[in-house]
Formats: sequence, structure tokens, C-alpha cells
Amino acid sequence: MKFLGNIIWLVFGGIIISVEYLISSLLLMATIIGIPFGLQTLKLAILALWPFGTEIQLKPGNPGCISTLMNLIWILIGGIWIALTHLVFGVLFAITIIGIPFAIQHFKLAGLALTPFGREIR
Repeated sequence: MKFLGNIIWLVFGGIIISVEYLISSLLLMATIIGIPFGLQTLKLAILALWPFGTEIQLKPGNPGCISTLMNLIWILIGGIWIALTHLVFGVLFAITIIGIPFAIQHFKLAGLALTPFGREIR
């Protein structure tokens, strides 16, 4: 079922979302300051490509103040807009019964888009 969900996800916009994240990641990595943010956007691109069957977990151990500071900068620069976009799509998909699994994936992406530092994808 996960495979079928991922294929449907790819056909109906998953590839487009992933390519957008990949392009923004490459643009962020063009500067030295943007490299950590570009790496987190790559994390979003991977999850946006194949979201069914993956989990987002906090990294083991204490993430520390650097991770918190980077998440704060991320939220202020663009993370809030990415998360809001995924929340809007999640709500739109949740209107129908067929769209509920896709809404859940958008909510998962919204959580990662809001605070990507200190998290890992499994």
C-alpha cells in the first residue's frame, strides 16, 4: 500500500514539490552561509519525493542551542511559509475521504518544514 501511495503522490505533485525543494537547496548552497539551510531543504526534497512509509524523528541526544538557533532563523526566513503551504494543502486534501492519506503526508511535511534542524528521516 505504501508503494501505491507513493506512486500516486509522485503523479499528483510529489515530483514538482521535490524539484522545488531541490532547486531551492541548490540556490541556498550557492553561498557558504546557506549551506546548512540547503542541507535541510534536501531533507525536505527527499521526504517530498517518497513520503509514505517514512517517519520523522528527533535525533538521539540533546540537539543543543545551535539547532534551536538554526530552527529559529529557518522559521523567520522561510520555514513558516513552507509549513503554511503544506497545512493549506493538507486541509484541502482532508476534505475528501480519498485525500486523507495525502493530507497526513502534507501535515508530516509541514512539521519538518517548520523545524528541520535536529530531526532525521527514517
